[in-house]
Amino acid sequence: MIGYESDDDACVYVVSKDIAIIQTVDFFPPVVDDPYDFGRIAAANAISDVYAMGAEPKTALNLLCISNCLDMGVVRKILEGGADKCMEAGVVVAGGHSIEDEEPKFGLSVMGLCHPDKIRRNNTPRIGDVLVLTKPIGTGALSTGAKADLLNKETLSLMVETMAKLNRNAFEASISLDVSASTDVTGFGLLGHAKEMAGGKASVTLEIDSRRVPLLPHALDMARDGILPAGAYRNRSFVGNHVVFEEDVSLAMTDLMFDPQTSGGLLLAMREQDVEPYLSALHERGDVAWIIGRVLPAEGTAIKVI
Repeated sequence: MIGYESDDDACVYVVSKDIAIIQTVDFFPPVVDDPYDFGRIAAANAISDVYAMGAEPKTALNLLCISNCLDMGVVRKILEGGADKCMEAGVVVAGGHSIEDEEPKFGLSVMGLCHPDKIRRNNTPRIGDVLVLTKPIGTGALSTGAKADLLNKETLSLMVETMAKLNRNAFEASISLDVSASTDVTGFGLLGHAKEMAGGKASVTLEIDSRRVPLLPHALDMARDGILPAGAYRNRSFVGNHVVFEEDVSLAMTDLMFDPQTSGGLLLAMREQDVEPYLSALHERGDVAWIIGRVLPAEGTAIKVI
């Protein structure tokens, strides 16, 4: 049903008229020093693709690369972090595979299930819809700052918990609503994934209000000081020609909108009348989201940032 032909977050295979299988895989090197937190973050990141497709994750297989000189206690902590996050998501870890590698890496292959009619794509936004984001951005800049020991304890903890947080609430609160397009914001940054959303059959322009985009504390300070990952510049090079910025949008803010995110939030396009019920449903779950823009008829560019 969904394969190589699009930039969707996972593949979809239809088994029957009532069941579609969603399959995804993601793994990467450590983004934090603590091995348990690394495991949690990597698992949350991999599971997120299934939520983005409108499905419920069911099973997972571990993917682990380890050096022969890495302490087995560290490896155990990585796997424990991943297992605990899977348990939180209701996902069964059914096995996995490991290989020897100089740099440790961890992630999951995740399988989810959904009714074929309920599958959500990332490139089908509807003109007039509102754009909602479910996590603040800035993890790339903060992770870069953390490597230079520039973050205080509170900021570092918030960054870790933001990355380790499941998008389960963000998905479940939207199940009964008319979501026209859905994706999770990860390595291509907010604008990279917005470009994928705008680039489909709908021929639309996404207008994003930079003043309403939520930021993690101190992320803007990092961007102002040029403390950014290399991926932010690659994303700008890849997507920049598809974005028009108003003159009063600061360079630091544009940098953060290109900032690659690890285990970021969902970006959803939904009808305006569904926004308040969605925010209320999230609030009942102890969670929040932010209205960051809207879907306009095509204006000659994929994204307009005001």
